[in-house]
Amino acid sequence: MASWIYVFGVGSLAALGVAIASGLGLALGGPDWWHYNPAGHFFNSLHLWSVELFMALLVIHLWGKFWMAAWRGRRTLTWITGVVAFAASVVECFTGYVSQQNFDSQWISASGKDAFNPVGVGAFFNVMNTGQMLMWHIVLLPIALIAIVGAHVLLVRVRGVSHPIDTDAAGAPGRGRPRRRAIAAASAAPWRGPNRRYDILKEGAIAAVIVLALTLGLAGVLSSPDVPPVTVATWSRLAPADFLATAATELDGTSETATYGPPYNTTSGAAQRLLFSPATITGVTQPVDAAQDFVLGPLATLATGDPAIAAPLAAYRAASPAQQQKWAAAYDTAVAKVKFVNGSPVVPAAGDGPVPALMAAELTLARSGALDTSLLSQQAFYGTNYTKPLLFIEDGAYFAGQAQAMGLTGSQWGVMNETGSYPGQPWLWLYTLWYQVPGWTNSANIDMIAVYMTGLATILLLLIPFIPGLRDIPRLIPVHRLIWRSWYRTEPGPAISQDPGERLKPADVDKSGVLRPSATRLAR
Repeated sequence: MASWIYVFGVGSLAALGVAIASGLGLALGGPDWWHYNPAGHFFNSLHLWSVELFMALLVIHLWGKFWMAAWRGRRTLTWITGVVAFAASVVECFTGYVSQQNFDSQWISASGKDAFNPVGVGAFFNVMNTGQMLMWHIVLLPIALIAIVGAHVLLVRVRGVSHPIDTDAAGAPGRGRPRRRAIAAASAAPWRGPNRRYDILKEGAIAAVIVLALTLGLAGVLSSPDVPPVTVATWSRLAPADFLATAATELDGTSETATYGPPYNTTSGAAQRLLFSPATITGVTQPVDAAQDFVLGPLATLATGDPAIAAPLAAYRAASPAQQQKWAAAYDTAVAKVKFVNGSPVVPAAGDGPVPALMAAELTLARSGALDTSLLSQQAFYGTNYTKPLLFIEDGAYFAGQAQAMGLTGSQWGVMNETGSYPGQPWLWLYTLWYQVPGWTNSANIDMIAVYMTGLATILLLLIPFIPGLRDIPRLIPVHRLIWRSWYRTEPGPAISQDPGERLKPADVDKSGVLRPSATRLAR
């Protein structure tokens, strides 16, 4: 264990401890106090930087163990629990990002739903439901992650650590299966080379102090980002023309949400498909009627106390569906030339019936903040499900424009950073990579491709101990000589060698098939 790779592993455990402690601090004040309280914001900064250190150290440890071929010698389950812990950490971090209730979490949620929905996961894992994601983040995933990490550490203590590569192959007889069995037996045997005293408690304490000092320093000097979220009210005030144009597409059924398909509606042919379409199997689990939910329903609430709105709304609803569509489509075309006189929209005449009056009322409703309230109040109990307001906001150009200005879009590799160019989720580079591959970039099924390819890569990482060729890479590319450089510096050859003409004697092999080191070999 005299290797920095193990130090990074212990360091990741220390960072996880700081992340849990800072998370408990955040929980003391509730889910939103860190937005307005200096002490809460400092706890959030501690949480951010401890998580960044945790993921960085975890990735270094994971890939270091790959180059050490750490699955050798009955340590396959140790490797598997390590990879599963990494995957669980990614999901844990992701749910934390979408629970922040700021612009960054809005953008990640709106983008992330396009990854989960096509493969059917979005039917029950709604990343735009802040309450659901927060419960996953602070309850379900931490329990699973701590259990997996505990099992991993226990396996390391029970199964031991891997020997330097080549020491288990020295003197293995023959070739083919007998040789592989001899190597496996040697890898599983206790280490017979030189040892150094190792105190895990001392190393853990030192790592905890260093990690805590780093997180305190980074939190104090660099703090953490917190750009306020976009609301329907701010959108309608700052970009009223874009708001009206978006509301018009919701009304005439041409917006992204209106034509999205499962899990929001049953639009034919909207679901992505590779051989089959998982989204159509799970079906509509979060029904959204864009025209009714975003425009007509909120206006109906306003109309109960405003006769000026009640009349055009009644006229619109009394018309046939074909006439409604004709009016809405005409307004959708005319609104591109909208002008504002004393803040009120003026649209060229276009045979659009009562729609201009409805849209003017919709703008007034949005500017007052009542539309935000109306969209959230369409759910029972706690107003933590931001699916409808966020879908409405995402349909407009203003939201994407803000993300573009902050460098958060996919073409800018925005998943790598948060608002303000703070480090974000660089551990998701593999998922983002597929969106940049020529030929796939403009595919109608790119979200499914990205999820499937990322899933395939994760499965391959998990099953490396069982896949010939992949599991042999650490032997073929001698990165392990850098990791165990102190050993190879003193032992340029294998720890236990055999002359080409030397034959193994029965006494050289014990009952389990493990080579007994002879005096000659040990001398070498």
